[in-house]
Amino acid sequence: MDTPQSRLPTEARRAEIVAAVLHLAATQSPAHITTGDIAGELGFTQGAVFRHFPSKDAIWLAVLAWVDAELIAALERAAQEGRTPLDGLERVFMAHIRFVMAWPGVPRILFHDLQRPDDTPLKQRVRQLLGRYRQILARLFDAAARQGQVGGGLDTHAAATLFIGTIQGLVMQSMLAASPSGVEDEARRVLVLYLRAIQEPS
Repeated sequence: MDTPQSRLPTEARRAEIVAAVLHLAATQSPAHITTGDIAGELGFTQGAVFRHFPSKDAIWLAVLAWVDAELIAALERAAQEGRTPLDGLERVFMAHIRFVMAWPGVPRILFHDLQRPDDTPLKQRVRQLLGRYRQILARLFDAAARQGQVGGGLDTHAAATLFIGTIQGLVMQSMLAASPSGVEDEARRVLVLYLRAIQEPS
């Protein structure tokens, strides 16, 4: 249980709670995760959870903040490591796939909240994440166009939508299969088709 000796600084304890949610979401529906489950995962009381987060929604927002920071950082690194803009796009694509493979609870959390009909703070946070994601892709598309690596007149907005949507489709299929095995190989095959399509003249 949470004792004075085991108490961590607030930020460290909040990070532990976020990690516990991600771990739980990897094997069960986020809709069924309770604060009691989170407390049990960490070995302390629900009261200890609520000392660091005022509500369950606040916990989900903290989880999405973590996803936003970690995923965008991984994508930025991948984009910068590219030898060419198209190589950067390939690296970003695979970095996203590997992130989901490493954190299978993340898509469960995202898809769960997006099913709600109202415009929640969680949905707003996801839109912000997607906006930053699109900025990374836009830089790569613009650089590729300047270097003549993509077809003339490429609709970069549609290309970004297809890029992200393709990854979401791959992730959804891996969830339906109840196993991430093979998703990386499938992603590489799909990526070949995507890159070929954006290199052709519009």
